[in-house]
Amino acid sequence: MTHKHTNALIKETSPYLLQHAHNPVQWEAWSYELLEQAKKEDKLLLISIGYAACHWCHVMEKECFEDEAVAEVMNDNFINIKIDREERPDVDHIYMDALQMMTGSGGWPLNIVALPDGRPFWGATYVKKEQWMRVLKELSELYRKNPEKVIGHAEKLTEGIRAINLIETKTDTDEFTLDQLGDAVKNWSRYFDTFLGGYKRAPKFMMPGNLDFLLHYAVSQNDTEVLNFVDVSLTRMAYGGIFDHVGGGFSRYSVDTKWHVPHFEKMLYDNGQLVSLYAKAYALTKNELYKEVVEQTIAFVIEELTDSGHGFYSSLDADSLNEAGELEEGAFYVWDKEVLQNLLGDRFPLFKDYYNINSYGHWEHDHYVLIRDSAKNGIAKKHGIDTATLETTLKDCLDLLKKERNKRSKPRLDDKILTSWNGLMLKGLVDAYRYLGKDDYLQLALKNAHFIQKQWGNADHPLFHNHKNGKNTIPGYLEDYATVIDAFLALYELTFDEQWLYRSKELLDHCITHFLDADSGMFFFTSKKDAFVIRRTIETADNVIPASNSIMANNLYKLSKLFPESDYEGLALVMLKNVQENFHKSGRSHANWMHLVLYTQEPFYEVALVGKAYKEMARELYSHYLPNVVFTGTEKDSELAVLQHKYLEGKTLIYACVNGACKLPVAQTEAALAQLRPTKTD
Repeated sequence: MTHKHTNALIKETSPYLLQHAHNPVQWEAWSYELLEQAKKEDKLLLISIGYAACHWCHVMEKECFEDEAVAEVMNDNFINIKIDREERPDVDHIYMDALQMMTGSGGWPLNIVALPDGRPFWGATYVKKEQWMRVLKELSELYRKNPEKVIGHAEKLTEGIRAINLIETKTDTDEFTLDQLGDAVKNWSRYFDTFLGGYKRAPKFMMPGNLDFLLHYAVSQNDTEVLNFVDVSLTRMAYGGIFDHVGGGFSRYSVDTKWHVPHFEKMLYDNGQLVSLYAKAYALTKNELYKEVVEQTIAFVIEELTDSGHGFYSSLDADSLNEAGELEEGAFYVWDKEVLQNLLGDRFPLFKDYYNINSYGHWEHDHYVLIRDSAKNGIAKKHGIDTATLETTLKDCLDLLKKERNKRSKPRLDDKILTSWNGLMLKGLVDAYRYLGKDDYLQLALKNAHFIQKQWGNADHPLFHNHKNGKNTIPGYLEDYATVIDAFLALYELTFDEQWLYRSKELLDHCITHFLDADSGMFFFTSKKDAFVIRRTIETADNVIPASNSIMANNLYKLSKLFPESDYEGLALVMLKNVQENFHKSGRSHANWMHLVLYTQEPFYEVALVGKAYKEMARELYSHYLPNVVFTGTEKDSELAVLQHKYLEGKTLIYACVNGACKLPVAQTEAALAQLRPTKTD
């Protein structure tokens, strides 16, 4: 296929950047050399940031960046830079903060106009063609005629960007108590939607990290109200259209309050975390719905997002071609009533009731998004059948719908492989094996872990951030190290293969050397050897993906129990004290941090299993939801301090230890569980 225009993005591997490679805009990929060029030419930067699955990014590309008149304005007045936010989160952090300071809100596409050195002075998200052209002409004219005014505004904004990221070391602060944590959760709970789950707002994001902490808190503190909120949220999310009932997997968020109509993009990072969360909830409740969600989500990831080398791709687009051959959001996923009737025949009335092919499930333009609103037994009773018959009939219907749906044009795939998101999915698979016991999940987890190891770099950069077409081009960020450390530690706890534990420690020590900010006690998002613009970011606020610093603090605490000679625990506590003042006013933005309060204020156990049957006994133990435990095991010998001097000929013993001090060993898992579980009754 021939193209009228081709720009420098044709050399890139990111699917998002390649989508723009034939725009008439003379796009360049982000580089610090490009900033040097801009400074020499005294030319403004136009920085446009998005990602492959972003619907409004596609809209703005079609309306603006594919238009030759728009391109002429952009090319004449700016050096135009396209950035895949998933490849360059370090740059995205800076300009998202700038946009939020300028406008009070954020989102993608994220469009910034900056001085030649990268300091921003104007920003917006989606902009229509006429407004876009007018604004760009005005900004370039202003810079030519009154550069001092533009520079002054950019300087003030830059000061703000730096200031909001400053972290003070608070080593003299007392540790957060359980009473304070209870108050923080109570304050946070004002936002809980206890009927539909999630928060009292639309759009609704699933926020798996928030629910993961609340599950831990509810069990630890015997809080039935919080546990009920978690259960309602998980059930409603699984019932909703945000979950793909035909093909498995979750979309990114719903545009409404009942989890019905999703923003149809499917992201690896959501699905990896949700596999972990639902697996843990299943371990606690034995709710079959949660098990089904885990199984169907992993099946989706295997089918749609798995590379032949066992890395995981990033996402599926929200848009796909409709019957008219035009890109339309959700076209692949929605159904017309008549189509369903013709496909399902006499099974349609049952299917209609179960998935609400009615006013409750209607979206727009005669389209329906499948959504449940009832448990299986209620629907079965209404139709005079047993639950087993209901399940068989529904499975047949969904199989038929999947075959029909696969005839449609599929959403575009973002096939770049990101280390941090692979870490989240790896942890999901480990948790799925741990709590559901399916060996296939462990085997896939091991293949993915070995894939990550194959991409190992050098002493300066053991991990890279990205992988595509056999290439790794971007040095790893803190999020890459944090998620892989977490996943490798979890993998060790199930396999007791110490290579994964020592890999975790190796990566952690690398971060302490190359990412730790001695002034704040926190970790920079980028290595101290890497270049940066405006500031070296310190990420502390948990979002849909927990902050890299909160994951690192949890890693430090857990690994301190296996390497007591280290100062890992002391560093984790410094990090916790630096952020804990935010817990009361902003619990949902610090949920992953708050695990540490439960770890430090409640007993946290190192469990040592020693003896011939250690793996079998471990499997009985770790299938239970025990968030306050790190497992170790060996048949006889190990260099780990917690495992030494515990072998007794002819026996397999379980030791529950706190900071190296162990209770009397037991030989039955029931007795060990009694030692490990909280005993609160109030």
